[in-house]
Amino acid sequence: MATDTTTPILPALNSALLPFWRTELDPLDSLRTTPSLPSQSDIVIIGAGYSGVTLAYYLLKNLPPADDSHPHPTITLLEARQICSGATGRNGGHLRPDIYGHIPKYIERFGLEAGVEIADFEWNHIQALKDLLLEEDIDCEFNLTRNMNVYFDEASGAKAKSAMDKLLAQGVKVADDLHFTGAKSAEGISGVKGAKACISYTSGTLWPYKFILGLLSKIAGDKRLNVQTSTPVTSVGTSSEGLHTITTPRGTIQASKVIYATNAYTSGLLPEYAANIVPCRGICCHIALPEGKTAPFLPYSYALGTEKGLPGGSYLISRPDGSIIVGGASHTFKSAREQWYSAVDDTTLIEPTKDYYNDYMQRTFRGWEDSGAYVKQIWTGIMGYSYDSNPHIGEVPNKPGQYICAGFNGHGMPVILLAAKELADMVRTGKSFADTKMPRLFRTSEERIQKAQSGPEGGDILA
Repeated sequence: MATDTTTPILPALNSALLPFWRTELDPLDSLRTTPSLPSQSDIVIIGAGYSGVTLAYYLLKNLPPADDSHPHPTITLLEARQICSGATGRNGGHLRPDIYGHIPKYIERFGLEAGVEIADFEWNHIQALKDLLLEEDIDCEFNLTRNMNVYFDEASGAKAKSAMDKLLAQGVKVADDLHFTGAKSAEGISGVKGAKACISYTSGTLWPYKFILGLLSKIAGDKRLNVQTSTPVTSVGTSSEGLHTITTPRGTIQASKVIYATNAYTSGLLPEYAANIVPCRGICCHIALPEGKTAPFLPYSYALGTEKGLPGGSYLISRPDGSIIVGGASHTFKSAREQWYSAVDDTTLIEPTKDYYNDYMQRTFRGWEDSGAYVKQIWTGIMGYSYDSNPHIGEVPNKPGQYICAGFNGHGMPVILLAAKELADMVRTGKSFADTKMPRLFRTSEERIQKAQSGPEGGDILA
């Protein structure tokens, strides 16, 4: 037996920083299908956030019906804490595909076709998620809207418009949905004080925790699935026969296949990814209005730049009750590297930013000056940032029967659903990555791993 001796990187067990999304817990939140771990499983999925639950869903959806010939669960889903307690349950609730932000960079690096693959893939998530929620009758406050990218200096706005115009000139179809508003009308259209330009396009908002728990509820009763929460994985070993042993404090499981849906915590079990997927701490909060107070309802979702045009602005959605979820503001803590880079603890706030959102709505949006809006909850989350900005998906190099779905750069909402669907098909049928519908740049590879190990520390993360 070849055993991994790497010290596991595990999420903190307890946090006083309660994310808003976890204020209404589902009965399945701490699910253990059986009192003890199964001794064996055909497939073990490590991590029960967006990736892990969606992988389990699509694997079961396409497997033959259960029968008595399978007395042990076909799939075991392991989670170190509770269901959807990591980055998915701590994000901004924003389904915002990237149409023009990073796409020009990918086109420049890898060619038009490769860049467009990513833009199309993310864009397709809007309809795919809408269809899935309708098919499974999941209520997670999903709403289709327009995302408003707002720029506070004309130079940043002009740069964004130039990127948009270039994509249109190159025939990038999804760019047809982009709409630019210049300085004359930007503030009035967006409702943002001092806006000098804005670009809008179709996006969505939702309650991510309710989406994931709603999806889990559709498969939790399947006899082929065993879910075990509060069960951190400390190592994965492989025998000479190719059988994997998954070790936890509660015992071990033998499995034919293992899927790492571990995002920021991946390198604790796959040390070769330490330079490829770096855990980074972010901040998010829920802003509410005092009883009896009102403010203009914001019909859009937002990506707001900074006044000086620096990267690291804020993302924002409005909820049906008029409250706000807003986060980001990395420009306020980027220099305090020890506060966010290679951080795995989501139980503490980021000091330079903990007060940043206290009067954010009053100083940012027209009509909110006397609203009394206040931060009701504030929390942190740990994201898995990829060295080259693309997730790692597919079979782990040199480890047959082991798969990875991780490294989403705080941008998993418009990537994970269809990626998990395609990876589940790979795991089930043995098809190659090239035969899936995923963008080629998402494929994990020895080349990408080595490039991160030999390149400058941080890659795109610290750019």
